[in-house]
Amino acid sequence: MSNVKSSNLGYPRIGENREWKKALEQYWAEQIEKDEFLKQMEEIRLQHLQKQIDQGIDLIPVGDFSLYDQVLDTAVMFGLVPKRFEYSGGKVSLETYFHIARGTKGAVASEMTKWFNTNYHYIVPELDEAEPVLIENRPLQFYKEAKQKLNIKGKPVILGPITFVSLAKGYNESQFKELVNQFVPLYAEILRELQNEGVEWVQIDEPILSTSISKETMSLFYNVYEALNEAAPHVKVILQTYFEAIEFYEETISLPVHGIGFDFVHDQGKNLEALKKHGYPKDKVLAAGIIDGRNIWRADLEKQYSVLEEIEHFVSKGRIIVQPSSSLLHVPVTVKSEEKLDKILSDALSFADEKLQEVVILSKGIHDGKEAIQDDILKSTKSIALLNQSSFRNNKAVQEASQHLDTYKAEREAPFHVRQGIQEKSFQLPLLPTTTIGSFPQTQEVRKQRLKWRKGELTNTEYKHFIQAEIKKWIEIQEELGIDVLVHGEFERTDMVEYFGEKLDGFVFTKFGWVQSYGSRCVKPPLIYGDVSFKDPMTVEETVYAQSLTDKPVKGMLTGPITILNWSFVRDDISRYGVANQIALALRKEIEELEKNGIRMIQVDEPAIREGLPLKREKWENYLNAAVYAFKLSTSVVKNETQIHTHMCYSDFEEIIDAIHDLDADVISIETSRSHGELIHAFEDNTYDKGIGLGVYDIHSPRVPKLEELITNIDRALQVLDPKFFWINPDCGLKTRGEEETIAALKVMVRAAEQSRERFLVK
Repeated sequence: MSNVKSSNLGYPRIGENREWKKALEQYWAEQIEKDEFLKQMEEIRLQHLQKQIDQGIDLIPVGDFSLYDQVLDTAVMFGLVPKRFEYSGGKVSLETYFHIARGTKGAVASEMTKWFNTNYHYIVPELDEAEPVLIENRPLQFYKEAKQKLNIKGKPVILGPITFVSLAKGYNESQFKELVNQFVPLYAEILRELQNEGVEWVQIDEPILSTSISKETMSLFYNVYEALNEAAPHVKVILQTYFEAIEFYEETISLPVHGIGFDFVHDQGKNLEALKKHGYPKDKVLAAGIIDGRNIWRADLEKQYSVLEEIEHFVSKGRIIVQPSSSLLHVPVTVKSEEKLDKILSDALSFADEKLQEVVILSKGIHDGKEAIQDDILKSTKSIALLNQSSFRNNKAVQEASQHLDTYKAEREAPFHVRQGIQEKSFQLPLLPTTTIGSFPQTQEVRKQRLKWRKGELTNTEYKHFIQAEIKKWIEIQEELGIDVLVHGEFERTDMVEYFGEKLDGFVFTKFGWVQSYGSRCVKPPLIYGDVSFKDPMTVEETVYAQSLTDKPVKGMLTGPITILNWSFVRDDISRYGVANQIALALRKEIEELEKNGIRMIQVDEPAIREGLPLKREKWENYLNAAVYAFKLSTSVVKNETQIHTHMCYSDFEEIIDAIHDLDADVISIETSRSHGELIHAFEDNTYDKGIGLGVYDIHSPRVPKLEELITNIDRALQVLDPKFFWINPDCGLKTRGEEETIAALKVMVRAAEQSRERFLVK
């Protein structure tokens, strides 16, 4: 083994063919027994470890695998189960574990939100109802399994105590330090038991160090890790950071740990700059995150090798660990499966397996010298150059438009209060109008017919008639339910980003490039590999057909430029904001087409604006300004009488309320049901004077909400929001729900709206 170690921080759990997802959903559907499910999961887990062994990785993570989510795993390891799930202590059962994540008929699932600025979602721990205790040493179990089954000494991965508490809810800021200190003896016990088992390396993830933490929190780090070091001095702890440059470099490198992991990809050079300025302790290893763990482009090995050479000026090669910048959870498994991609493109790609190869190559280069990997360097340089020189990235019309954005209007003709009066007369909607977010259940039959069409077993005409039949069915259902503003249901769409990517130039799709979004929900992000441009209308046919079936307004449904950007793998040769504006100009043409064809409500969804916020607060303003501009660049083309809607998923919007207002959408809907109305507090201090709907029930759970719950949610919102601007809707699209539960839930929602409306009209 070379004295320059290679390491990995985490491996995609879903499998090359989504075996993990399939097993989960079979278990939930009671198609396989628990023992069979756990057996399949063990097989998948061991296969993933074996692949890393075969790649030649020295430090292989164990414990990064999960049955749902690693933050949830940490919570149940400490017995943190909300009381509503009737947990009575002891090891948390598999059933309770999934109930926390998915809810039951009688208990709402725990809140789900974004993992830092990624598109992965974690289950938010609730710390207000239980005292943490160590129920089971999960990292130890996975370490023993790897040792017994594969004869390897793995590197246990643990989510650190300060990040864990930071990601949780159920306490106020003054309780933070006290809560962290409650976990310290539990983490100490975990490390002691690992030490007693002979574990050499442990990875403790503290990505919170890469955010804008306070000096008080930084001081807490020293106390916590001093206690952990005293508890298990013979375990080599690597304190792992990622996603950004760390906030307090000098304080971090002085922490009593054996090594520290830095992200040298997404740090914009700041970690390297700090290393050069302040040096690095001679008694610590430096784990250099040098291969991009979040994007899918082949590494420029020449450039990354140069960074490692610079690091080597301050850290001897025997104390360097080469690794990805973050867990590979965020990228697909392997490029090998993508046989149909253009060779210029596929040669420029690197998924999880290929990234591990790059890690091993760079490790070898640092150990044996650059000449030992010269062929690999030349291959990467050539592949990247061929893509950059290709026609894909040299569309002169797009580049010309991007250079003259000042010629495109990015403001509506009239302010909202003028538009609102025009739209109110035009649409004649009742007080507290009802609508849905866009999608309706994609049944097995819908997926089956789409697959047959893609395989050529259905003609375009046959498939079109099938989609129209589904649209007609759900227009009739919506009218029967009494919903005020309808949608066509999006039955022709697999995914809200994929659908548009397939119809725009500059995008390409993989066949097996799946990544986990939440639970068993996997997405296949498009690759924005070239200049983005509009080809033909994308949504007009289905929307116009739906509108022809009803006198009620039907919303045109689009995905916004920032969400398409944030939910795609984005080319890295130009700025992300430049790519966002290319997308915005393409969507602008689609919006023009919808309006031209008589669609007078158009929803441009931006569920991913919040998740794209930089981890550093000082970068928020630039990002939000760019996001608002891209949205307005796409939507400001419409007339005053056309109503622009948008939708945002998940909570934690309090700090970007001003940006939401600046979008200048006529109506915005925001998910808030899982966070139990916490978002409403934001409107107590911030007046919102445009149309708004706060999702009144949670669509991620199969339960049908009770009428009283919805009325309570509506009443709470109307304490701080003007009823004349308030809309009533579910908190997200209904694609993943069953037909019966969807209809039942919407029936309750309409009744809640009617009863609330009556009370206000009486007043």
